[in-house]
Amino acid sequence: MVTSPYPLVAPEIAGSPSRPRIVAALSGGVDSSTVAAILHEQGYAVEGVTLWLMRGKGQCCTDGLVDAAAICEQLGIPHHIVDSRELFQANIVDYLVAGYADGITPLPCSQCNKLVKFGPLLTYARETLGISQIATGHYARVRFNSELGRYQLLRAVDRQKDQSYFLYDLSQEHLAHSLFPLGEYTKAQTRQIAARYGLVTANKPESQDLCLIETYGSMRNFLDQHLGQRPGEIVDTQGRVLGYHEGIHHYTVGQRKGLGIASSRPLYVVRIDAAMNRVVVGEREEATQAEAWVRRVNWVSIPAPTEPLTVEVQVRYRTPPVPATLIPESPERVKLRFAEPQFGVTPGQAAVWYHGDLLLGGGILERPSP
Repeated sequence: MVTSPYPLVAPEIAGSPSRPRIVAALSGGVDSSTVAAILHEQGYAVEGVTLWLMRGKGQCCTDGLVDAAAICEQLGIPHHIVDSRELFQANIVDYLVAGYADGITPLPCSQCNKLVKFGPLLTYARETLGISQIATGHYARVRFNSELGRYQLLRAVDRQKDQSYFLYDLSQEHLAHSLFPLGEYTKAQTRQIAARYGLVTANKPESQDLCLIETYGSMRNFLDQHLGQRPGEIVDTQGRVLGYHEGIHHYTVGQRKGLGIASSRPLYVVRIDAAMNRVVVGEREEATQAEAWVRRVNWVSIPAPTEPLTVEVQVRYRTPPVPATLIPESPERVKLRFAEPQFGVTPGQAAVWYHGDLLLGGGILERPSP
């Protein structure tokens, strides 16, 4: 095996007992494979664990099991497969289908990380393997703040690959027992490390952000298979019928393309009325809002505040953070008042707030009142 040209990325390993045991969560992709190789070289007794989430193509599916097994064979480490398909069905597939049927656009990844991956993986590691620490290929960083007495979550060094947004719902217990070795690396460096190790996944293409797309070909195909078609009206904000749709699950707030209607001016989805089976469209300013309510809040790096905070908020994974004032109603529900009105704030997606690289907390965007 070729020695990695990069330094150890988990300093807490230094000086630890001989060959401490750790579980590497292996999806079959280059990121998790590289994590296993790095830790193996650093003296860990690594055991690979792959969660079998669904049948089909992709890193969360049958194809990923094969590649993960190949990596474990290459590294000479044990490989365990945990059948998590029922858990994935109940917490992700059913959750998505119910959300889209209700006219929202759910974010499955943060829910999957908490309820399907980190929690069950830690339980399996402890109860079945007798191991208390796990490592994953996520691009994020964790540190312990002794003054606050809590673990804190930070953005990755590679801002283009940063995945902290999807980890906002992890608990202190999750963070205390998790390592993210790639948080200090860029994606390019990860591939270089994988190539120098000669990993069979070194040149494997990037996976889709959502494993369901890899399996079904598109989110539309997935939803059509589970929800079918339910035609209804497309109306403007005054209630005038402009056209017809084949199912509200084909639309999301802020959408412009593929509306299926003719108009002399650009129109966007303003809201989705599940009760009336209607898609409401309007001009861009009608799809913007100055405030948003967030429920099911998880406070990560700081205790729940009782006074307003100035924060930087991301309302989607690929959108840049924007300044906002966070006004707590309770530890589990807050109001966000944006410095400037925001376009396409989508119910069901996550709002995650930061102070610089430090992820403070996050939650699920509520549907605004009509």
